[in-house]
Amino acid sequence: MGSSESDETLETYGAEIGAGSRVREWMLIEGDRVLIAVVLSIAVFFLLLFFHGVGIVSFVNPNSVTRVASGMIAGTFSLVTLVVSINQLILSQEFASAGKAQERLEAVVEFRDDIADETDVSASPVSPTRLLELLLASISQDADALADAVSDHDEEVRRSIVRYANTVRAETNRVDETLEHTSFGTFRAVFAATTYDEDWQLYVGTHFRNAYEDSLSPTAIDRLEDLLESLKLFHIAGEQFKTTYLQRELTRFSQLTVYAGVPSILSAIFIGLLYADITGPSINIAALPYVVIGLIVVVLSPLALLVSFILRTTTITRRTASTGPMLPQKGPEEGPFDVSYGDDW
Repeated sequence: MGSSESDETLETYGAEIGAGSRVREWMLIEGDRVLIAVVLSIAVFFLLLFFHGVGIVSFVNPNSVTRVASGMIAGTFSLVTLVVSINQLILSQEFASAGKAQERLEAVVEFRDDIADETDVSASPVSPTRLLELLLASISQDADALADAVSDHDEEVRRSIVRYANTVRAETNRVDETLEHTSFGTFRAVFAATTYDEDWQLYVGTHFRNAYEDSLSPTAIDRLEDLLESLKLFHIAGEQFKTTYLQRELTRFSQLTVYAGVPSILSAIFIGLLYADITGPSINIAALPYVVIGLIVVVLSPLALLVSFILRTTTITRRTASTGPMLPQKGPEEGPFDVSYGDDW
């Protein structure tokens, strides 16, 4: 690997998480989902008011309004049924026979033992955030040890490895500061874990291990292996916590949708009853648009919840879709290393 390749900015090739305008990221990721649903509902309210004001929509035709109300009732029933099905699918993952439950427990215990061995503690923490903090401390310490181990190496090797170790340490400090002020169950903790780019660090570290195999001392190779192992453990822990959070998020969405479903259906029925009198609407014609628009917003509240929750879950899933250093969101030319078949580095 030439010096020009060593001078590449390794940290610029990480996962694209948290990119974009602040408003867009607040809508997609950071904002409270119920608040997002309220904002969407308010936007619909004022949009319908605007259309009514300019004469695009009207609420004086009983046949049109009652047909819309009937369609909204059917749509709400379908949405609630879909949400209940999603909730049942999530619950089905929690049901297990004794044998499967034992396998699951043994896998978790083995993973926690691996973390305890790697971090030199008697037992890994039970709190997810504390566990992630422990792994971050292990990664940072391994990066420091790696940088110290190459202090007497060739200049090109030393410079590349030290820059890599500094990048790893800077990333761990950034995520650790966020985790210190959060607790699991809040989205901020999960988001901090998913924004740590351990997949790319695994890729770069693996490349250095193979490219500099003949140049690194046995001690440096051991320190690099320790760092890669810590990164692997963090990846597994992050994926597990992300999955657990998304399960809880979808369960919360199902619960809120059921809560909103009842007033939604009642509001749609009430819209139809407003026009049940043969003489026309049963309330003052001046107040009619505001009442109907308000009821429509209530009817659409389950849909607003669906949009707000699905926006975040799909965005997280898309941006973190990877298995180790296999990043489908990266282009074929993205990366600091030019590697082809038979390349001997």
